[in-house]
Amino acid sequence: MEAAPRAQELVAPQGWRSVEFISDLHLEASQPANFEAWRRYMAATQADAVFILGDLFEAWIGDDSAAGPGFEGDCAEVLRAATRQRPIFFLHGNRDFLLGAGFAATTGVTLLADPTVFAFGSARWLLTHGDALCLDDTEYQAFRRQVRSPAWQAAVLARPLAERRMMAKAIRSESEDLKRTDREYADVDMPAALAWLQAADAAVMIHGHTHKPREHDLDATHRRIVLSDWDPQAQPPRREALRLARDGAWQRVALA
Repeated sequence: MEAAPRAQELVAPQGWRSVEFISDLHLEASQPANFEAWRRYMAATQADAVFILGDLFEAWIGDDSAAGPGFEGDCAEVLRAATRQRPIFFLHGNRDFLLGAGFAATTGVTLLADPTVFAFGSARWLLTHGDALCLDDTEYQAFRRQVRSPAWQAAVLARPLAERRMMAKAIRSESEDLKRTDREYADVDMPAALAWLQAADAAVMIHGHTHKPREHDLDATHRRIVLSDWDPQAQPPRREALRLARDGAWQRVALA
């Protein structure tokens, strides 16, 4: 097991009373109901800040995709409107790792490193997407190292936008094919998660990625909270935010 990465530190302003976390919305043009639910949520939330812990998009092919009219541009406008009301933080997932500083600058979103320690009230919370901790999936971990390298990303982003759209379409098709198989996806490695928390001097990890919302005790004093994905095909549709108060109390909030 590799050493735990050094975490970025983010300290909440004294005036914040509650914040909310979402992840794994997998927004795409073919799912307008999910987009509309997200748009309504971003406009209506009363949280002092919103943290998006990865996979906001089903596939992000480069910041230039949002430069003109279309789905990506509509998403950018939602974020621009939201950041006029409150800070919005974004941590990359395994589907939107190509989202860059240009998009953040035009929308007002603040990018976070993975992992980030969030100091809120008297507690420290470790925030991550979660995919880096799924160690049993060695094939994916090799892929992750490749696509997170600056050289690979620069080479992909140098390709024409139309070509990148075709690449994203192929990836989505492959993902749908995998969903129809009996493949068991690797979960977060418990010893690694505990090591990350201990290295960060944090008691609780908040993450997404696995689409298995629940809580796990790692030992007597450390635990992890898994965020819900947003699944418009579930009955009823599954859409949820995690609300965290300054005193450390938290609750899952079902969204319309």
